[in-house]
Amino acid sequence: MTASTTRRTTAAQSRIAAVGAIAVAGALVLTGCGDQTNGGGSSSTESAKSNSAPLFSKLPKKIQDAGVIKVGTNAEYAPMESTEGGKIVGVDPDLADALAKQLGVKFEFTSGSFDGLITAVNSGRYDVGMSSITDNKQRQQGLDDKGKKLGEGVDFVDYFTAGTAIYVKKGNPEGIKGIEDLCGKTAAVQQGTTYETALKDQSKKCTDAGKKAINIEAFQNDTEAQTRVKSGGAVAGINDYPVAVDLANKADGGKAFEVINKQYDAGPFGIILNKKNTQLRDALKDAVDAIIKDGSYQKVLEKWGAQSGAIEQSAINGGK
Repeated sequence: MTASTTRRTTAAQSRIAAVGAIAVAGALVLTGCGDQTNGGGSSSTESAKSNSAPLFSKLPKKIQDAGVIKVGTNAEYAPMESTEGGKIVGVDPDLADALAKQLGVKFEFTSGSFDGLITAVNSGRYDVGMSSITDNKQRQQGLDDKGKKLGEGVDFVDYFTAGTAIYVKKGNPEGIKGIEDLCGKTAAVQQGTTYETALKDQSKKCTDAGKKAINIEAFQNDTEAQTRVKSGGAVAGINDYPVAVDLANKADGGKAFEVINKQYDAGPFGIILNKKNTQLRDALKDAVDAIIKDGSYQKVLEKWGAQSGAIEQSAINGGK
């Protein structure tokens, strides 16, 4: 959720470049995570009390005893994470299944608002957040887009990479070729994402050049933004590249939307953790590297058509 990154100041700084400052601001100012609803969990067949998993011993004792890693997400970003039949499915839950086999504990996902995830992780509501969250310096340090300290930052364990994409109605009736073509037009986006920041940055460029500002319509969830574009109320929507491509391929049988050009500069998605939770952070990094090495990582990406986001090695706080 190309995740304030979205995060991520160019359009490439999507939730990807994660998944920006606006998302950080929203996440850190809020006192709660918003309307949280339980979704299907991702789990391993390994027993939480077993020490047979390769990386079980690296986990904090609290996690070992619980047998569970509680995960906050925003399940509205197919193919990364979405809800089908009451269960949360997608790239992130399947990668969590692979990580669970390395760590010997279950990953239990709960879906709620994207812009509350950082607050929820730092408050202890979740152990981690995994929701296409772009790793960037603002989120790491808890800063807004002007460098003002808003609250605690988070650590990232990077596991994927993606860029920002612009999607429009099928046939591109307004002839949009890039973000610069949105001057004086209406664009839809999910609030609290780096896409919103990218649009604001571009809008300023428009006015600095003597053009009209972009009319930015920010919605609580991405489905509302998509509906706005589909109805013609907005000429374009902004999202993570793999999400936009999946939307264009599947919405109304591929007849509703199309993606403009290729993705902008890509950046890392990361699993977020409280900065004090260094032992779990390091165990997760080792687990990501392990599933890359054993091939299960690539199989998950191929299953969901997300191979373009593959990385060769995990990193901690690798975003810029």
